[in-house]
Amino acid sequence: MRRVPRLLPLGMLLFALQAYAQAPAPAAEAPAADEPVSANDDPDAAAASASKVPLAEIRRYVAVYNAVKDAYVDPVDDRKLMQSAIAGLLLDLDPHSAYLDKAASESFDEQASGAYDGIGVELEQQQDGTLKVIAPIDGTPAARAGVLAGDLIVAIDGKPIAQIEGMEPLRGVSGSQVTITLVREGRAKPFDLSMARETIKTTSVRSRMLEPGYAYVRLSTFQADTGADFQQHLDRLQAQAGGRLRGLVLDLRSNPGGLLTAAVQVADDLLDGGGIVSTRGRISISDSRFDATAGDRLHGAPIVVLVDAGSASAAEVLAGALRDNERARVVGSRTFGKGSVQTVLPLDNGDSVKLTTARYYTPSGRSIQASGIVPDVELTPDPALFGGDQAPATIASLSEATLPGHLVGDEEGQEGYRAGSPLPGDKPIASALVELKRLVSAGPSAAAPKAH
Repeated sequence: MRRVPRLLPLGMLLFALQAYAQAPAPAAEAPAADEPVSANDDPDAAAASASKVPLAEIRRYVAVYNAVKDAYVDPVDDRKLMQSAIAGLLLDLDPHSAYLDKAASESFDEQASGAYDGIGVELEQQQDGTLKVIAPIDGTPAARAGVLAGDLIVAIDGKPIAQIEGMEPLRGVSGSQVTITLVREGRAKPFDLSMARETIKTTSVRSRMLEPGYAYVRLSTFQADTGADFQQHLDRLQAQAGGRLRGLVLDLRSNPGGLLTAAVQVADDLLDGGGIVSTRGRISISDSRFDATAGDRLHGAPIVVLVDAGSASAAEVLAGALRDNERARVVGSRTFGKGSVQTVLPLDNGDSVKLTTARYYTPSGRSIQASGIVPDVELTPDPALFGGDQAPATIASLSEATLPGHLVGDEEGQEGYRAGSPLPGDKPIASALVELKRLVSAGPSAAAPKAH
């Protein structure tokens, strides 16, 4: 397990930098280079008595800071340089820890609330500067234009990603045009897709009847209102079926996750008891456990959960909870494998720190980090949707396990590991319905197997 350093209070950091920037060279009686230096004179030190700053590391930082200030080819603003230094504290921890400036912090909050102006795509920034598509959001400009999970955005409006400020150019006034350049597995050359930005009011729950008695519910993300919306959709579907459904296909394909509490609420609605998920971190405040309460809104009707390589985080938690409790069978391809918990710590200037603080564990005690969830019934992509007569090779890069600096998973390196593939289109739904009917025909003895 990678050790995550303690967050240093900002006042303590500034005090230490100021003190040691002006300090003379250490005398012979000075502490050894690896001996921590206490900040007892700092007014914030009482609240951070356990935090220690190594003298040698502070001096090394100040030396580099001064070198940049004195010798860089162009003048560098103090605030910008300090901002970069603080962001650097989080840069190499793991792919999901980050320093969010005020705009990025507001964008993060918007995703949870479900309203913002943009193209509607969940992204992961790579170390080479490109933006990897984790999943396009249903019904948005990105989804309608044909963006797929696993695509790499290498340019925006003709300008390479390396020359622009992260993901912000994808945002803009509703109605304005944007062109993105994509690299896609199986295509020899990059290609452009143009679309108009919209106010993205993501509808996280959609549903319909597949056949009499057989319902379909699509969860595209987990937002604050997802749990309540899921209950309304499920109740309406059951009313259409005369009061009780024969079975449910729960579609979590390309669901990038979102609020854990929303996924827990959906799991609780489908379970009559048992564990849902637990989290474990370095400090006790990061440890938690969620259990289902009595009452299954589906009255025990069989469930098939449909997943693919774009199913991540809270979506994996839900799939794992249903399978571990022998409540559902999982169909599709291996999920993304994001089994870590991020805590957002707001700062007084409007910025935030997004810090990985724990790992998720399914009810059986298994971590999904880097390994994801392997389906009970594996599906392959529909070749017709990829412009050829053969389905593309597995997109090995669409996996937590291939992200540089990712947290090592408990089961990482297992023999025969193969990343999943995105499964767009309607054919996977038809396959899931076939499996669901098989479960209904087999009766209660066809309970889902334990997770593996």
